[in-house]
Amino acid sequence: MTGIETSPGSHPALWPAPTADGAVDATVTVPGSKSVTNRGLILAALAAEPGWLRRPLRSRDTLLMAEALRAMGVGIEEGVGPDGGGEVWRVIPAGLHGPATVDVGNAGTVMRFLPPVAALADGPIRFDGDPRSHERPLHGVIDALRALGARIDDDGRGALPMTVHGGGALDGGPVRIDASSSSQFVSALLLSAPRFNQGVEVRHVGAALPSLPHIRMTVDMLRAAGARVDTPEAGGERGVWRVAPSALLGRDLVVEPDLSNAAPFLAAALVTGGRVTIPDWPEHTTQPGDELRRIFTEMGGSCELTEAGLTFTGTGRITGIDADLHEVGELTPVIAAVAALADSDSVLRGIGHLRMHETDRLAALAKEINGLGGEVTETEDSLRISPAPLRGGIFHTYEDHRLATAAAVIGLAVEGVQVENVATTAKTLPDFPGLWTGMLDATTPSARRA
Repeated sequence: MTGIETSPGSHPALWPAPTADGAVDATVTVPGSKSVTNRGLILAALAAEPGWLRRPLRSRDTLLMAEALRAMGVGIEEGVGPDGGGEVWRVIPAGLHGPATVDVGNAGTVMRFLPPVAALADGPIRFDGDPRSHERPLHGVIDALRALGARIDDDGRGALPMTVHGGGALDGGPVRIDASSSSQFVSALLLSAPRFNQGVEVRHVGAALPSLPHIRMTVDMLRAAGARVDTPEAGGERGVWRVAPSALLGRDLVVEPDLSNAAPFLAAALVTGGRVTIPDWPEHTTQPGDELRRIFTEMGGSCELTEAGLTFTGTGRITGIDADLHEVGELTPVIAAVAALADSDSVLRGIGHLRMHETDRLAALAKEINGLGGEVTETEDSLRISPAPLRGGIFHTYEDHRLATAAAVIGLAVEGVQVENVATTAKTLPDFPGLWTGMLDATTPSARRA
């Protein structure tokens, strides 16, 4: 755990989280999905023809992905659609080449999805990033790529920094992988597999896979780009995925709103007994954030999906929940924040893999909520949260965007919460403080805000 640090950008190092005086009543337009944007960029970069991403997310993680692909020779032109319908990125595939250096920041999608792409490049590609990126597991991707014929120098760490010595092609074929610490290991191999000479057969051999919806997202996007993907043993907690070698199509992709980033705004309706509408919520999606409809309804609210989007309404009462979040772990911080304000106990299970995310999220949530007077106990793979009167204080974020949004949720109901380094939310949610205070401004002029 780290102490207080001065945050980058225009936001203060300690951001006073606004407290809501009444029930929120607002419409919040959530930016595009990071997961869809970064997968879309890779598939477009590996396609046989140019493609377009419409309404992509512009955030630290997606800009790192775009800059990395540019460094390897891919053309990415940024502009605005002729109909004024938002930002458009045109992706122009090119021969991948090195030497190049990739800054992954602390983005799991960048550090894990790009090494297989680099193995297809002609020349060395060096990967490095923030100090925390050196601690996050990468062995699954490294070991698998070596088994498929890639040459990688990592000094035996199984982590960054490292160099992938691209040979212009990769044989591919069958590979066994333990992806129990991150589903991104599987997605990383599948995304580039159409360009492997033999495609790939990925067989997961470890414990239960986390975040299966993200693998389903990868498979669906591959198929939409023209790839043939078979999942002969998929389902449950283990699986096999086969991708045949093929040319990928250049797509015109409209990026969905990031439903996981909608979590704090929907939580605001639950916490204040108000109403929040998220426009353009898809009727069918592979995004894990869609589970918020079920989870927050169980915690005391109700939702309605219409052509206008998803409208979530709270009752003013929050009920504790016993939930297995193994497949939707990224939702845990905000759910934990809501649970800390509930009138009964909660148990959030199956989330041990969150210890290796941007920070150890279980330890961080327990420490910070308890620092405000909460009663949170962590086990190896769960959080147990009991009702307790909360007080103001500093909520440290450990450069984790989802810790910052969780703190803002608590601040709605607890005066004096100060969020350390709220600017870290720019990783996936640009100008979160502006969206947050805008939600309250649309609700009541008397909302106390930063």
